Amino acid sequence: MLESGTARVPRSASEIRAVLFDLDGTLVDTVALILASMRHATHTVLGYTPPDEVLMQGVGVPLATQMHAFSVEHAEELVRTYRAHNWEIHDELIAEYPGAEDVLGELAARGMPMGVVTSKSRSVATRGIERFELQRYLRVVVCADDTTRHKPEPDPLVRAAGLLGVPLDECAYVGDSPYDMQAALAGGAIAVAALWGAFAPHAVLGPRPHFALRFLGDILPLLDGEEQRFRIGSDAVPPL
Repeated sequence: MLESGTARVPRSASEIRAVLFDLDGTLVDTVALILASMRHATHTVLGYTPPDEVLMQGVGVPLATQMHAFSVEHAEELVRTYRAHNWEIHDELIAEYPGAEDVLGELAARGMPMGVVTSKSRSVATRGIERFELQRYLRVVVCADDTTRHKPEPDPLVRAAGLLGVPLDECAYVGDSPYDMQAALAGGAIAVAALWGAFAPHAVLGPRPHFALRFLGDILPLLDGEEQRFRIGSDAVPPL
């Protein structure tokens, strides 16, 4: 797996034949939902609430892994408490990023195969996708339930590409966490950082993705040949 600052093979957006998206922080805004659920779970089970930056630092890997970081002994109880509260407040706090449906619709009109690769469980991922009727644009959805190893390992991306019938090295993976970018680079996909999500730009850019977008709609000019705009250090993307 590539570490932050490690050189990677330059890629061209012209190689992209399919686009895979992370879900949380990329297509749907769940920051408020995740924070509320994390605060509730840690306070209820552990009796204290860590700072928000600590609660959010593991977002992008499976929930059980995140909860083990808070308490190995109470990890299962933390997961249960989180999921129960998250399910209860889900529709109240989840939001769609501006333009998500329009962007997916345009990509679908161009015949671009698309899918979601998320570390969420299938039941919760499906609820979020269907909340905004995004399922009509997605050919595959790979969740934490579908692989033994998870991001930052590339296995979920490998599975999604296989289901699409497109080599992973011809897929872009768009995600807002460093784990997303590490998984993409480890699997040979074209790594595209989403700078509008839950993680600070320096964190998601740390693994040195191939491209970075400030807005979801930027994927359209990226695919239309304006790729120099979206390389790290360009006017549109901050340097490391």
